[in-house]
Amino acid sequence: MIENHTHAALEAAGLRNIGEVFWNLSTAQLYEHAIRNGEGVLCGDGPLVVLTGQHTGRSAQDKFVVCDKTTEEEVWWGAVNSPQQPDKFERLYERLCSYLEGKNLYVRDCFVGADPKYQLPVRVISELAWHNLFAHTMFIEPSSSETGINDPEFTVITVPSFTADPTIDGTRSETFIVVNFSKRIVIIGGTTYAGETKKSLFSVMNFMMPFRDVLPMHASANIGPKGDTAIFFGLSGTGKTTLSADPLRTLIGDDEHGWSDNGIFNFEGGCYAKVINLSPEQEPEIFNTTKTFGTILENVVMDERTRKIDLNDASLTENTRGSYPISQIPNVALSGLGEHPKNVVFLTCDAFGVLPPIAKLTSDQAMYHFINGYTAKVAGTEKGVTEPSPTFSPCYGGPFLPLHPRRYAEMLGERIDRHEVSVWFINTGWTGGGYGVGERMPIHYTRAIVNAALEGKLNSVPTSTDPTFGFEVPIECPGVPAELLNPRNTWDDKQAYDQQAQKLARQFEDNFSEYADDVSDKVRAAGPSISD
Repeated sequence: MIENHTHAALEAAGLRNIGEVFWNLSTAQLYEHAIRNGEGVLCGDGPLVVLTGQHTGRSAQDKFVVCDKTTEEEVWWGAVNSPQQPDKFERLYERLCSYLEGKNLYVRDCFVGADPKYQLPVRVISELAWHNLFAHTMFIEPSSSETGINDPEFTVITVPSFTADPTIDGTRSETFIVVNFSKRIVIIGGTTYAGETKKSLFSVMNFMMPFRDVLPMHASANIGPKGDTAIFFGLSGTGKTTLSADPLRTLIGDDEHGWSDNGIFNFEGGCYAKVINLSPEQEPEIFNTTKTFGTILENVVMDERTRKIDLNDASLTENTRGSYPISQIPNVALSGLGEHPKNVVFLTCDAFGVLPPIAKLTSDQAMYHFINGYTAKVAGTEKGVTEPSPTFSPCYGGPFLPLHPRRYAEMLGERIDRHEVSVWFINTGWTGGGYGVGERMPIHYTRAIVNAALEGKLNSVPTSTDPTFGFEVPIECPGVPAELLNPRNTWDDKQAYDQQAQKLARQFEDNFSEYADDVSDKVRAAGPSISD
C-alpha cells in the first residue's frame, strides 16, 4: 500500500506526478521486482546477478560539484572536483524531474555512519529495483520505528536511463554524477554502475565530517582480542581487504570509516568487494558471500542453463563486484564501532623492490606519506604499462576528496599525536629486486609482520634508519628472516638498489611538490633524502 506521505516527500524533492512508489521494500521483495523487471537473474546459489552495461566502473571524468557559496572557497577544485554552475544544475535537475513523471520509483531510507552522533540520514531514490537493493545492502538500516519517516539530510537520485546533453548541461558526456552541497542532493544519470551511489555518499561524508571534527578515511579497520583497534590504508592491490580480514581480529569494516572523539566508526553496513579470481582458500569469507541470498553480483559471468557463476571469467570486466551485508562475514563488529586506534598501517605494493617490508613513521612522516598515498602498478596490468609505474593518490582516496588533502592530513597527524598511535609503513610488494627480477613478498611473512606490529612485538626492537627514506626499520621481527627486513641486503647488485631507491625518492618528491607549499616545514622535511 502506498501512503500519502511517500508522494509528499518526493514532491518536496521536486518529483511530481510520479507513478507507483515502492518504499523500503525487503530484500526478498526487491529480488522479485528486479527479476520481474528484467534487471537481473537469480543465481543457482542465491545471489542476484546483474549487468551494468558499458559502465563497469566509476566514471571519474563525469563527476561534478556545484560551485556556489557553500563550496566555492572550500572545495579542492581541479581534476578531482570539476565545478558545475548552479544554473546548469537547475536545468539538468528540472529535466530529470520531468523525465521521471509517470515512472515507478524505489525509495530507501538509510543512514551513512554507525555512530548515532554523526550518522547522516539519507534517502536513495532509484529507477531500478536492484539499485535500491544495493542501497539496502551497503548502507545502515534504520530501526523499524524510523523506517519511512526519517527526515533525510541528503538525497540521492539515480536514473541510468536519463542522460545529459553536454552542449547545454556543461557535462563531458551523457553520463553525470553531480553533488550539490547547498541543496543536499546527488543526481546520477547515464550509468548503471551502482558504485557511483556508494562513492558519491563517501564524498559527501568527506566534505561534511571534517566540519564536525571527524576524520573521514578510505580505510579498513579491525579490533584485536584485547580491544585494540587498527586502521589499514591502501590503494587497490596492496592487501587492504586481505590483511584486515584476520580470523584472530574482529572486522569493523572494509572500506570507509570516520575517526571522531568517540573512536572509529564504519560509514557502511555492507561490503563492495572485487570478486574476480576470488579464491576459497585465500579469501574464504568473501568467497562464501558469492553463494548467499542477499548478495548482488555485478558483471559476473553466469551459465544461463545451470545458473552457476564463473568468478575467473573476466570477459565482461576485470572489475567484477559483489555487494553483500557485512553481517555475512563471520567475526564482525555489528555495531560498526571501535575504540581509538593503537596502530595505523599504510600499505603499499612497491614493485620497484626498494622499500622495506616494514618501517615505523613519525607523525610528520605519516602526514607526508598520507598525502602522497603511494603504490605502484605492475607491468602488464594495464595497456601501455611496460615497467613498474608509481601511482599516487592523496590520502589513499584522492578521487573522493572534496577538500584539500592538507585538511585530512592535519587531522590525521593531530590524532596520531593526541592518542599516541604507532604508524607503520608496510610494503607488500617486491623484494630481492623489482618486478621481473625479484619476487613478491610472501603473504605469510607479511601477515607475520602485521601481527607483530599490531601486537606490540616491535615496539622495543632496535631499528636502523633508512638512509634514503629516513624512517626507522626494525632489524628483527618474529617469524621473518632478518635479511628480508633491509631491502638493500636482498639485492645482488647493491649499486642498482641505490640507484633505484634514489629514483623512487625523486618521484616521491616530484609528486609531493604539488602540496609542499600547503604543509609545515616539518612535514616537508619528513620526505626522502635525495643525493645530488
